[in-house]
Amino acid sequence: MNKKVLALGFVAGLLCSASAMAANVETPAVATGTQAEISVLLPGNAKDNGFMEAGYRGYKRIAEELTTSVKCVYNVSATSNKEVLTKELRKLAQEGPKMIIAHGGQCNAPVATISKEFPSIKFVVIQGNVKSDNVSSYKVDQEQSAFLAGALAGYMTKTNKVGHISGAWPKPGLQARAAFYDGLMRANKKAKFYTHFTGNLDDNAINAKAAEGEIKAGVDVIYTMLNGGRFGVNDTIAATKGKVKEIGNVIDWTTISPIFIGSAVADSSVAIFNAAKDFHEGNFKGNNISKIGLEDEAVVRLAISDQVPKKVARKVAKLQKDLLAGKVKINTEYTGMEFNPATGEFVDQDAKNKR
Repeated sequence: MNKKVLALGFVAGLLCSASAMAANVETPAVATGTQAEISVLLPGNAKDNGFMEAGYRGYKRIAEELTTSVKCVYNVSATSNKEVLTKELRKLAQEGPKMIIAHGGQCNAPVATISKEFPSIKFVVIQGNVKSDNVSSYKVDQEQSAFLAGALAGYMTKTNKVGHISGAWPKPGLQARAAFYDGLMRANKKAKFYTHFTGNLDDNAINAKAAEGEIKAGVDVIYTMLNGGRFGVNDTIAATKGKVKEIGNVIDWTTISPIFIGSAVADSSVAIFNAAKDFHEGNFKGNNISKIGLEDEAVVRLAISDQVPKKVARKVAKLQKDLLAGKVKINTEYTGMEFNPATGEFVDQDAKNKR
């Protein structure tokens, strides 16, 4: 088994233990008794090698390049519980910052509620879709890189069985799953899609079980949209000794382990920084949704491993070119069945819709 994967799994295990602790608070250099102008809320682990860590990098960049009057709260809820996030946002708002940045589409509803209670505070949801007089959403177009990841999976699968594992159901995650499926179908209409949400982005054991179930069903490429819980999947895939490959997201996982043939990079740290920069420079506007996509490859792109044949890489590059030219429109709604790894059966999406 890949030593680097095992090491990362150990780190992730520590992080998962931390997710059950009380929320952590970090401020770079705000004087005692002084309220930070900007508060950043990260629902999950700040060091998960995934989406939450991207948010943490955004916070650190704000502190280093814009202002030290910034505060970060993280490890709030490993399951992104709406009531818990709403309570934490209300607590932050009562402290009186001028701006609150909430990281993740799971914060859409909590921000929609709290922003009405505190109309003088500016709110931002990263990867969100909410807006009002004092609310805007800033997002990186992960649907674009997810679509290309789906195409890569379609071209690379040998069994025509492709998996997807995520932990939570916020709208951006559902749209990225749908975009991945759309890309998969455009590349390989014979492929069968094994999509599953475990309910926890950080739990290694739960997500490893999901991977085991998909692999048992014959899946040979798995797209992971996870945080700390990705490491359980990584170790499960590494144990197949090359028979199963993985496609990651958020960061470039192809530089971390050979189990990855690609990664749907979408660096949301840039969205957090841009929101704070707009506020700092007096350019923040409510009722706005700001988006960065494939036109900025430093932020959104599909990273492809050297293991991928050049002819496949060229096909993906052609799709990207067509996407940027507007010749391809991504479908961001998935209406198909979901896979239950525990039973090996396909089920409807009721479990998701109840969340």
